[in-house]
Amino acid sequence: MRKATFFIITFSIVLTVCLSAAAQNGGKAEPNRITVGSVATTVSGRLSSGQEMEYVFSAKAGSQITIRNSSPSAFDFRVFSEEADIETEFESSPTLTLTLPQDGDYFFFVRKKAGGQRRANFRITLRLL
Repeated sequence: MRKATFFIITFSIVLTVCLSAAAQNGGKAEPNRITVGSVATTVSGRLSSGQEMEYVFSAKAGSQITIRNSSPSAFDFRVFSEEADIETEFESSPTLTLTLPQDGDYFFFVRKKAGGQRRANFRITLRLL
C-alpha cells in the first residue's frame, strides 16, 4: 500500500509540474491590434526564417485595403477572416489591393521566407480606401 501511495503522490507532483510548464509556454499569443484607416499604418519588426507576426484590424464591408511590402524577396503576407470567408495565400508581391467583404475583424500575417539572411527587418504599410 505504501508503494502505491508513494507512486500516486509522485505522479501527481510530476504531472502538476509538467502542466504548469506547458501552460507557461503553450498558448498562442494574442495578435497585435492595429488601426488601419485612410492614413497609412506601418507595421515593422524583425523575424527569423519561418517566423510569423500576427496582427488584427477592423474594417467595414466594401473597404479596399492596399498592402505595400517593402521587402517582397524576404517577407510575404496574407489576410484572413473566418467570419468574412476570406483567406489569401501568402503573397510575395510588393503591392496587393483587396476588397473586404463585410464588417469585422481581419487577421494580417507577416512571415519571413526561408533562405537569404537568417533574420531580417520588415516594413509593411496598410491603408484602407
